[in-house]
Amino acid sequence: SVYDTELFKPMLDVLAFRQEVMSNEEVRKARIIVDHIRASVFIVGDGVEPSNKDRGYVLRRLLRRSMVYARLLNLQPTWLKALIGQVMVIYTQAYPKIVAESERIFKVIEAEQQKFEKTLERGLKELNNLLSKKNGLITGKDAFDLYQSYGFPWELTRDLVLQLANIKVDQAGFKSEFQKHQELSRTASAGQFKGGLGGNSEKITRYHTATHLMNAALRKVLGENVWQKGSNITEERARFDFTHDKKMTDEEKRQVEELVNDWIKRDMPVKKDIMPIEEAKKLNAIGVFGEKYGDMVSVYTIADPKTGEVVSREICGGPHVEHTGVIGKFKIQKEGASSAGVRRIKAVIE
Repeated sequence: SVYDTELFKPMLDVLAFRQEVMSNEEVRKARIIVDHIRASVFIVGDGVEPSNKDRGYVLRRLLRRSMVYARLLNLQPTWLKALIGQVMVIYTQAYPKIVAESERIFKVIEAEQQKFEKTLERGLKELNNLLSKKNGLITGKDAFDLYQSYGFPWELTRDLVLQLANIKVDQAGFKSEFQKHQELSRTASAGQFKGGLGGNSEKITRYHTATHLMNAALRKVLGENVWQKGSNITEERARFDFTHDKKMTDEEKRQVEELVNDWIKRDMPVKKDIMPIEEAKKLNAIGVFGEKYGDMVSVYTIADPKTGEVVSREICGGPHVEHTGVIGKFKIQKEGASSAGVRRIKAVIE
């Protein structure tokens, strides 16, 4: 087979692969691991990073499936680093780019490993608990809980359930739960902006614009891997969920506060434009992760008229203040974990 060739055999050797003493299922898992890690090295080499959308999600599925199988095969802790290195040795002449990008490739893949391993053991334990209680079917809600709480992609849960217990997962139910989650995120993201605003709507509007500035500051300080996962706004505070794999340092929080307050002090205009969604994408307007937008969208842009610097450009239903100077002083009160790979900030304006 192709796995006996010079392209795959050295990678299998790294895993201490001994087909003669392995079951057919163990052989299959080992082959999947080397295939997936080889593909992942090239994908990361092309500039993709693990995420929950598009090519980033494909990469995450490949890596996490490999990591689960490595755990089930009881591979040595160094298996991943050694396997990445072997991929580079094999392809160094044909694809010199992956060697040039080697430092980043190691960093990105190992960061995903560290992130997933924090929840992997608990996720497998929870899956085994579910399997011991279910008769013939894992519900869509169970599968979504594994995705939401432990970072198990749908396809991984489906494969594991089939292998470990030879039963099925309710795919339609999973999709339904995922859609419900998206709808809740949309509602939370809009805060109280749908329907009658009660109380001091002016205060809520100021919080809403401050949230856009906070989102922009987080992406500037932590990197563009930050995406909004939801928000909830009241007259007392703003709560904001975003993708990030570790606790923010005090210095990072200070930098975010400093940026937001500087942008507020500069009293920049907040401009609304209605445009086709494709035009908004060309302008790099960002939106809520998982949100589905119509053909025409509202885009709010906050830019400094003196320098031309675009601070924030988001697809949003509004409302917002007309200029940032009326927002008030921004302060982060609390930052903590919301779920796997998601952080939550509670902030106030004074």
